[in-house]
Amino acid sequence: MTQLTTPVVLLIFNRPNTTERVFETIRRARPTRLLVVADGPRIDNPEEEELCRQTRSILERVDWPCQVDTNFSSVNLGCMRRVSSGIDWVFENVEEAIILEDDCLPHPSFFQFCTELLARYRNEPKVAQIGGVNLQFGRRSSASSYYFSRYNHVWGWATWRRAWKLNDNDMVDWPAFRDNNGLEQHLTKKKEILYWKKVLDLVASGDIDSWACRWTLSCWRKNLVTVLPCVNLISNIGFGSDATHTTAVESRFASIPTEEIIFPLTAPDTMELDKEADEFTGRTMFREQTLIDKICSLIRGLF
Repeated sequence: MTQLTTPVVLLIFNRPNTTERVFETIRRARPTRLLVVADGPRIDNPEEEELCRQTRSILERVDWPCQVDTNFSSVNLGCMRRVSSGIDWVFENVEEAIILEDDCLPHPSFFQFCTELLARYRNEPKVAQIGGVNLQFGRRSSASSYYFSRYNHVWGWATWRRAWKLNDNDMVDWPAFRDNNGLEQHLTKKKEILYWKKVLDLVASGDIDSWACRWTLSCWRKNLVTVLPCVNLISNIGFGSDATHTTAVESRFASIPTEEIIFPLTAPDTMELDKEADEFTGRTMFREQTLIDKICSLIRGLF
């Protein structure tokens, strides 16, 4: 049986049920190398130690030829510190990788999609990552297999060491970027600009514990784009009361069905952003909120 040669990263914590489902899709893809990053249990949650143990034990089911590398924390680092430090570790060991969190369930064709486009754009410095999620809800503006976006969705994604090294995890450049109208160079609607200013201020202050927002800012600051498929390849199955961020059970973004992407892939004619798709994303996902707690709630639901 053919094996996947692109390294796969699995980010896990305390959810054995969702982790098992994601692991089974990885198992069917049979990667030759699997890198697993795990956070440790919180000291104020006595049941979590067992849940973390059960989650980690799923790796014992690797039954195909595969190099398994682990980066397990014995203490709880939190979402931002654990994921960002884990991905740092990944790219100390490999040049490129496909990355899945424990609640991002991929369609089987996601792996080939990432592998082909990692190769195609490996030496294209303008491309930050390959994303697997499509949140257009059936809307499509071209006949291509994928499009270029300003939004670096990370529910199933792939990237290179050369891109991740640009991540400003400490957000040291955020104040200057904000005050010099950096967001206005990427976003077209005043409400969305105000929204992201509030959100990124909260991330910088630590009120929102998001590694993904920091990565988004890094991509915008470096004028990078993301490749997104024209069909949805990732279903986020993690929405619920036991989630760290995606607690909104009734969210329209929960458990969106996936479908197969057709090969051979058809590339867009240019690397220009798909403005129509991005404007839809801006309208549906990133709107100005009047209360700070609503901002926190929404961004936690998305990242």
